Amino acid sequence: MPYPSTITGSLPTIIISPQDVANIIQRQGIKETLEGMKSYILEDYLHWDSFDKTPRISNHVSDGVLELMPIANQRQYSFKYVNCHPKNPNKGLSTILAFGALISNDTGQPDVISEFTLTTALRTAATSVLAAQYLARPNSKRMAIIGNGCQSEFQALAFYHLLGIEELALFDIDRKASEKLARNLSNTSLKIEIFDTVAQAVKNADIVTTVTAEYSKANIITPEMIEAGMHINAVGGDNINKTELHVDVVKNARVFVEFEPQTRIEGELQNMPDDFPVTPLFDIFQKGESARYSEEEITLFDSVGFAIEDFSAIRYMNDTAVTLGLARPLSLTPDLKDPKDLFGYLTDYANL
Repeated sequence: MPYPSTITGSLPTIIISPQDVANIIQRQGIKETLEGMKSYILEDYLHWDSFDKTPRISNHVSDGVLELMPIANQRQYSFKYVNCHPKNPNKGLSTILAFGALISNDTGQPDVISEFTLTTALRTAATSVLAAQYLARPNSKRMAIIGNGCQSEFQALAFYHLLGIEELALFDIDRKASEKLARNLSNTSLKIEIFDTVAQAVKNADIVTTVTAEYSKANIITPEMIEAGMHINAVGGDNINKTELHVDVVKNARVFVEFEPQTRIEGELQNMPDDFPVTPLFDIFQKGESARYSEEEITLFDSVGFAIEDFSAIRYMNDTAVTLGLARPLSLTPDLKDPKDLFGYLTDYANL
């Protein structure tokens, strides 16, 4: 018999689909969405010590990786499943596909089940710009984006709307990807230029964002490209044996990380000695002021993505969906007449 679509349990789960995320952005705009998500991320980082934290769990397979990212505080537990399969576009799929959940500690009831493909791109961009507000030079206006795939628009719009970036310099080994990015941003006032080499694109940039899908220990950014005062937002090197920066770029920068035990394994730090010094983001957020020592200092956010940001993102998406009337409940757990009689639900269900 068909599933009765009107049935919901006594504790319904909110379902957030990709269409819901698109509706949220259409209703309130991407600027407000990124700003709201950034504020939730900052709020959770300011409560860093209240979270039970662990590096993500990775299962490496041919041409990709499957990952589980759990985290919890005293009230809720969350996880995100996410992959990275660089050859997926050849199959008509996104490189990154993800979903996640937010669960009540008191009952184990899943409060929210959400898509995370779009939400990951949004939360990564929001985290990037949040870090840059503390690490980049004030009044930064020009950003280079190296790697112009699925996450590049989100990064560009976050820095445009929330940090005041006015100029974009683009490079991708596939020029069509850069043209796609420029086309998708044509309704902004950004001055956009596509370059033929990485070196040309990063020249005179205040901020350099790398968000490539290169699955190797690559030297995409090399020391001779670095200029005094640059802030590097290294996003693409987010897995074992996957980096984007020459070791001397990392060595000569002041490095900031999300969760050090994870970044040591997955980020640019995997190419550095175990005692290479880093500063955690939560520390600078709690101080609440610019972390730069000087205008000439090179700063690097070694971004690999951490579960606290997903915890924040699903909280924000749930609250926003409820506020906008887009929340859709689903009975994900059986609504039992007798909580000790699970088998009896089969008979009850047949009589619905």
